[in-house]
Parts: sequence; C-alpha cells; structure tokens
Amino acid sequence: MVSGAFQFPFRESARKTTVPALAKMQSKNLLKPDELRTFDTGKLELISLGGVLFGRATLQPGWKWSTSLKVLMKTKSCEAPHLQYHVSGRIAVLMDDGSQAEFGPGEVSLIPPGHDAWVVGNEPVVVFDITGMAEYARPHAR
Repeated sequence: MVSGAFQFPFRESARKTTVPALAKMQSKNLLKPDELRTFDTGKLELISLGGVLFGRATLQPGWKWSTSLKVLMKTKSCEAPHLQYHVSGRIAVLMDDGSQAEFGPGEVSLIPPGHDAWVVGNEPVVVFDITGMAEYARPHAR
C-alpha cells in the first residue's frame, strides 16, 4: 500500500483501490453524467470519480434483463457482478442456479454474475451500483 494513502474497505477482483493522500477533493453531479447509456425501458448514468465507477440505473416497470438487454449483451444471463444500493422500487433476481431474491429501498445487495432480473410492480427501480456497470448495457459482438 502507498504510504499516506486511503484504502477503500472492499476489493474488486482482488484489486485494492487507493486514493493518494495528495488527491484533491472532487465532486461530480449525476445530472451531468460522464456517460449515458439508454436501452429498452431503462437508462444508466455513469460517473467515474477517485478510480471508482458509479452507476445509477433507472429501470421502468416492465423492464427485464432477459428481454431488454440479453440481445444487446449476447450472453445467456447477466455476467456483471453487482454491489448495489436500492433507492426505490423493487427488483427480483433469479440466479442461474435457481436461487431467487427480491430487493427494495434501503437495501444493499451483492449479486454475482449469472442472473436475470426484473422490475416488480409499477414503481420504477433506481439503484446505485459500484461494481457492475463498466460493461453494462454496452453492445458486445460475440
């Protein structure tokens, strides 16, 4: 670890994220994201700050990964790992192994690769994700 650096208390792919002690305070606003990705019944707003990619996903009622993004991603199921904070709405997740869960406002979830997901009910889902959005909703050629 770099002397005089702050280390985040999580690991992503066994890589530790550090912020040099001489780094300047920064901020960005999701009203002006670095990148906006739109897809059927949803959108993803991305900001990179301090070496961390923050994604805010907004998913409308009727959104389902397997019908909204599967064709775009060209994978059997979602291969992105997600560490998410759930702001609003409810989302159900079905893992490839058959296990299933539902998440809602105030919850933090860890969802490994290999899943489908869909909005439950008539309220849009808003989640903040710090691990799974680098390639999310980005077209892939396979």
